[in-house]
Amino acid sequence: MSHKYQRFADFYPYYLSEHQDNVCRRLHFIGSSLIIMLIIYAVMNSQLALLWFIPVLGYGFAWVGHFFFEHNKPATFTYPFYSFLGDWVMFKDMLTGKIKF
Repeated sequence: MSHKYQRFADFYPYYLSEHQDNVCRRLHFIGSSLIIMLIIYAVMNSQLALLWFIPVLGYGFAWVGHFFFEHNKPATFTYPFYSFLGDWVMFKDMLTGKIKF
C-alpha cells in the first residue's frame, strides 16, 4: 500500500476492502464485544489489572481473521490510529446492520 491517507473518511473504504471475508469481520466483532465486556467486568469488580488483556482480545481475534481467513496484513501495521477507529466504526456498522455480519 503506497497511498498515504490524511483523513479517516478516505481511509475507511480501504479499511472495509481489507475486511471482505465474513469470518474475519465476525472475529473483529467478537474481539470488540469481548473488550467491551471485559471493561465493564473489570470496572464493576475493581479488577483493573484485567484491562491488560484488551490488546490480546482485540488484536488476537482480528489478526486470526486477517492471517487465516482474509489472507492479508492488518491495516494496524501501517495505520494504527485509523485502523483502531475503523474497528469501532465497523463494529457499529455491523451492530446497526449497515455492514453484513
